Amino acid sequence: MDRSEKALEYFDNKFNCSQSVLTAFINESGLSEDDSLRVACAFGGGIGRQQHTCGALTGAAMVLGLVFGKGKNDSDDKKLDSYANTVELFDEFTRLNGSTNCRKLLNDLNMRDAGDLELINELGLFNTSCRKYVADAVRLTEKIIENNRLIEDGKH
Repeated sequence: MDRSEKALEYFDNKFNCSQSVLTAFINESGLSEDDSLRVACAFGGGIGRQQHTCGALTGAAMVLGLVFGKGKNDSDDKKLDSYANTVELFDEFTRLNGSTNCRKLLNDLNMRDAGDLELINELGLFNTSCRKYVADAVRLTEKIIENNRLIEDGKH
């Protein structure tokens, strides 16, 4: 099973987009499965179902932070690398999907409104659109990690 399939398996088992993406990368993140699911939980639905930034992207950004980010004893270059990789992620996701905003990605429907949520479900947007966004975020994150590893290997 590839990482996108793993993320979609989490998603299909009632975990949100952010949880699904972050947890698909537990081998790279150093987090346990349960810690990964917990830390990403509040980021689902565009951060607490507010429909701001797509949860698949926030999960992917967490992965990039865990893989490339600046820790307590790291140089500031790591922070800048993390930012650059995140910008690349968001730019590529926007190119593929037209936006990074959860509400826009769900046809401007408000998932906190009962009528709109019913329409989202009737249209199957969670099962079609959101599944695509999860898979896209995973693939883009994999590509960024791989490209960085190739660059690092070329430096040595």
